[in-house]
Amino acid sequence: MRWERGRRSTNVEDRRGMTGRPAFVGGGLGTIVLVLLALYFGVDPTFLLQNAPVSGGQQQPGPPLGADGQPDSAADFVSVVLADTEDTWTAIFAEAGQQYRVPNLVLFTGNVQSACGFAQAAMGPFYCPADQKAYIDLSFYQDLRDRFQAPGDFAQAYVLAHEVGHHVQNLLGLSARVQQARQRASESEGNALSVRLELQADCFAGIWANHADRTRQILETGDIDEALAAASAIGDDRLQEQSRGYVTPDSFTHGSAEQRVRWFRRGFASGQLEACDTFNARSL
Repeated sequence: MRWERGRRSTNVEDRRGMTGRPAFVGGGLGTIVLVLLALYFGVDPTFLLQNAPVSGGQQQPGPPLGADGQPDSAADFVSVVLADTEDTWTAIFAEAGQQYRVPNLVLFTGNVQSACGFAQAAMGPFYCPADQKAYIDLSFYQDLRDRFQAPGDFAQAYVLAHEVGHHVQNLLGLSARVQQARQRASESEGNALSVRLELQADCFAGIWANHADRTRQILETGDIDEALAAASAIGDDRLQEQSRGYVTPDSFTHGSAEQRVRWFRRGFASGQLEACDTFNARSL
């Protein structure tokens, strides 16, 4: 992925190693051993107790630095990816006569307080609609590479683009409608709605990749394969088979490996929101 010369977002809060007031990118880098990716990726935190959001911090000039004072390449990378999603979705919303509100990205280690509640790093990257922020422990990327054999910078970019996809769903009112429907549904029906929501976020990630490459030529050979490998690795069937040796489709909340790959491909191939209507699709 050609990202080094990309614009850096100023909407990144670095709470790594901090217990007080967060600051924008420039804090220390921590690591944590993560548990099963089934719990780690894409958890919907809206079921958690609602708490007041943590206040924002002060913006720090210059590139992000690690605890040793050296350039922090991981934080720098996600800042560029976030900026690229900002540019892409701002343009897409503008074409539809709407205004895109950019989300913040919160970097943390261990645990974090969001407007959706207190979250452990083991819950993984997630988006909180209550404060319109995405949250990630960057050590997740090491786990994605080493434990789940999905290496590559574009695999990492896909993860962030998926969470931004949830932000787009929130702005479009889709997340609220699904949440209301879940409250009236059975457990299996609620799971099925969750799958459709997650697959749509995968499709939105594909839309971002399409537009970003057409306008800024970010893709290199093998990048899409990296994203597809990551999408496949976090399919519910793959995770259930690895963790307990058998698969229970009714308990899926994110979709199978094949489904996640298919919907990312669909978004990337079309670049159109209409192609990502998972809720009216007869077949996922």
